[in-house]
Amino acid sequence: MKQKLRNSLLILGALVPLLSWAQLAPQIMNIDARQVTSLDGQWKTIVDPFENGYYDYRLNPYDDGYAQDRTYSDRTKLQEYDFETNKTLFVPGDWNTQRPQLYYYEGTVWYRKHFTYDLQLGKRLFLNFGAVNYEAIVWLNGKRLGSHVGGFTAFNFEITNLLKEGVNSLVVKVDNKRRPEGVPTVNADWWNFGGITRPVTLVEVPSTYIRDYYVQLKKNDTNTIEGWVQLDGDSKSQKVLLDIPELKLKKEVETDANGYASFEVKAKPVLWTPEEPKLYTVSLAAQSDKVTDEIGFRTIRTEGTKILLNGKEIFCRGISIHEETAYSSGRAYSKDHARTLLGWAKELGCNFVRLAHYPHNEAMVREAERMGFLVWSEIPVYWTIHWENKDTYRNAEQQLCDMIGRDKNRCNIIIWSIANETPVSEPRQAFLASLAEKARSLDNVRLIGAAMEKSEVEPGVLTVNDPLGKLLDIISFNEYVGWYDGNAEKCDRVNWTFDVQKPVFISEWGGGALYGHHGPKNERFTEEYQEDLYIRHVNMLKRVPGLAGTTPWILKDFRSPRRQVPGIQDDFNRKGVVSDQGQKKKAFFVLKKWYEELKEAYK
Repeated sequence: MKQKLRNSLLILGALVPLLSWAQLAPQIMNIDARQVTSLDGQWKTIVDPFENGYYDYRLNPYDDGYAQDRTYSDRTKLQEYDFETNKTLFVPGDWNTQRPQLYYYEGTVWYRKHFTYDLQLGKRLFLNFGAVNYEAIVWLNGKRLGSHVGGFTAFNFEITNLLKEGVNSLVVKVDNKRRPEGVPTVNADWWNFGGITRPVTLVEVPSTYIRDYYVQLKKNDTNTIEGWVQLDGDSKSQKVLLDIPELKLKKEVETDANGYASFEVKAKPVLWTPEEPKLYTVSLAAQSDKVTDEIGFRTIRTEGTKILLNGKEIFCRGISIHEETAYSSGRAYSKDHARTLLGWAKELGCNFVRLAHYPHNEAMVREAERMGFLVWSEIPVYWTIHWENKDTYRNAEQQLCDMIGRDKNRCNIIIWSIANETPVSEPRQAFLASLAEKARSLDNVRLIGAAMEKSEVEPGVLTVNDPLGKLLDIISFNEYVGWYDGNAEKCDRVNWTFDVQKPVFISEWGGGALYGHHGPKNERFTEEYQEDLYIRHVNMLKRVPGLAGTTPWILKDFRSPRRQVPGIQDDFNRKGVVSDQGQKKKAFFVLKKWYEELKEAYK
């Protein structure tokens, strides 16, 4: 086990300098526990649809463009940009909902921030981005730091030796154009929000610091805590003390020449559950650095058709959630955003959330943990990816590694999802098999899932017939009986069958309704149709053998350019049980009633 953990560490910390999405520095974990300076707020911007600031007129890239942030003060010289007199955008945030002219915009926007920083002697400084959608190229004081591709994972650069006295100029070229070879690809069903969508921070650390660590229960063992610590810096061989005061637990280890040490220690923690989401203050103190975290302990496994949390069967009373704010429907990024969304899920009676279709911000995952929500977390391998493109695979794998790397200590995450609604083919199977193998090499404790699709083996008999299922721990799939597949009454006359004994998890079901739009229950997009569909669907789900959880689609109406019925959709997917303005639809109360029944049944 220790060797597997060490191999995982090497994978997570490895640099891949040949890839455009590679980081110049390995990611620092648990940013909020560090000495940080926020760069959030108003940034100067230039909208650049032809990318004049990056390419010359022969379309050759050059670093002498907008990245140099030259002040346009000498009017005798030609200069065709000026950050200082241009408009601003708020960071973190998406540009689509901040400026009407950018609502549908896909392309390049340049961001610029000036800052001063007095770095203490012997300290190191990192520039950390929570996420930028989709490609970011970063310059500090006119020097290119590097680039990152992928809209939902963090990245950082060390800038210790690049700071200037006085004002420093930070410039980021943000490009959210969809790409056929991208992850996700050009075709999706959510809004392609552009911008620096998560916080930007300066992170000050000692010359040798604790960059990463893992502290969780040993697999299927509620009395053993295991883990590792990784130092980064010149003095890699140090003593490190693991301390969990509430458990009266202390364990000292010594890191090797690579800064790595593993540990295993007996303990009897109160186990984390949705009903009692117990978190312990855990600290790791090296001779040169100390990091503190809040960590919970639990076991998760399957047994036949059951999902067992701490050895006890549970039913995952879930809901799917997009990373969109309540009311304004922009990109969510804060604790307050998370608490609002999760508050609605709590009111529904949920103990589980599916964070679709990409890694959500860290505040969302941590607030879910504090509030008692189990979590399904996934990467945006969505619909039809370029399965045979090696760069596409490497991008997907890097996002998987980043997701697991950031959240490996969050005990509420029990499912890593590697794909959503992907068409069956041999290249796709090879692509996803490699991702499943990678996920297990990084984390052999949690379950591996994916949102597969159903098939009808004969009239009225439904199943999942996907070779990907052999690689997964659960039979997880999306089905829209009564919406895309027939009318609501079809739910009354279908049954389900499965060839394998695994827990059945229905990751999407439901239908759309505009809040306040009323009519006959057979009229689409009325609250009455959605309500009737939920009633019939719940009755159908009660007949599904081995059902262990569901996450209906979706908590809240969310933006999607695919949804174009005027007066009904207006660029919103209306499948939410809550409207984009926070109003609860009739279906909300149908689901709430069922979840109350399930809560009683699984006490």
